[in-house]
Amino acid sequence: MKRTDHWPADEAETFLRESTVPVRLACRTPSDDLWMLSLWYEWVGGEDSSELCCATSADADVVRFLRANDDVAFEISTNDPPYRGVRGRGTASIEPDEEKTLLRSLLERYLGGTENELGSFLLDDDREEVRIRITPTRLHSWDYSGRMRDVVADEANNESNGDANDN
Repeated sequence: MKRTDHWPADEAETFLRESTVPVRLACRTPSDDLWMLSLWYEWVGGEDSSELCCATSADADVVRFLRANDDVAFEISTNDPPYRGVRGRGTASIEPDEEKTLLRSLLERYLGGTENELGSFLLDDDREEVRIRITPTRLHSWDYSGRMRDVVADEANNESNGDANDN
């Protein structure tokens, strides 16, 4: 895997393991149009054999798209300043997740458990689940904290001034 990192490799790995924003996944449809979607993910492995693992319904459009063309691009990044994250490209493979092991793990990771309406819906016995394994061929991390320092500082000052004015 080729890496072009702003962060040391272990810091990028930590970000991928600990971040709970969805992965933005891009692929191609069978008619060669671009398609993008967001999925929950889990970063598995280490520097030598890492992969992003996502869960989805076996009849989701993306499953059909990835079976036709397994090339993907992805991004995992913060949604609020200062922006930072990891992007890359790789190949995807699809396999059954008959026991919904990955899905259960993702429900724990993103929602704190399976005892909720969404968990009940997704874990329904009649719903067939698959695992999407993305093997990165290239990773690139970035961090705009330095160039956004004044924006973040101004935002923090405005919030603390607003709090003081609210009393």
